[in-house]
Amino acid sequence: MHTIDSKALERAVHDIIFAGREFSSRGWTPATSSNFSVRLSPELLAVTVSGKDKGALTPSDVMVVDMAGAPVNDTRRPSAETLLHCHAYRSRPDLGAVVHTHSLAQTIVSKLFAEQGYVELGDYELLKAFSGTATHETSIRIPVFANTQDMQALATRIGEHEKSSPIPHGYLIDGHGIYTWGKDMSEARRQLDAFEFLFQCELELRKLRR
Repeated sequence: MHTIDSKALERAVHDIIFAGREFSSRGWTPATSSNFSVRLSPELLAVTVSGKDKGALTPSDVMVVDMAGAPVNDTRRPSAETLLHCHAYRSRPDLGAVVHTHSLAQTIVSKLFAEQGYVELGDYELLKAFSGTATHETSIRIPVFANTQDMQALATRIGEHEKSSPIPHGYLIDGHGIYTWGKDMSEARRQLDAFEFLFQCELELRKLRR
């Protein structure tokens, strides 16, 4: 039996609703896509329920699951991709929030670089928005994984990749969108904002170099 910290859940619900409204207003959560979560404890997380407009979330659209993705004291269905959130938390004990969105830039970049298997972002000042990066004189590599409806298989594939190549900031899913995270929702939102800007830069550069 899990004990849910009501104060932690209240804060998590607030952060998730705020993020949903922000991301939706920027066009990053079309239809009922995207999902967000916040860690409540070493064993529990709060996550968006399945099939909701992320720009109009209410407290009843957030539920609690354990680190295996099973609902806690709830009969509702969590986001179909909850297992990917669970994998991120299990792999990174210091993680406090995970966000997944479907912006136009994220989706196009994922398609363009799917065959290569990664996107390389280098020599941008905004790289300093990513935790642990202190200079523009560097590069980060964002893996692109093939899409599948089997979330357990995808989580396993990501885990296998991480054994040889750590994923410090996020990854893309082909034709789908991005997963990124942070020690809290504020950091996760900052990294998502940076990714979005840098992906748009890469797309514009691609046009200009034709």
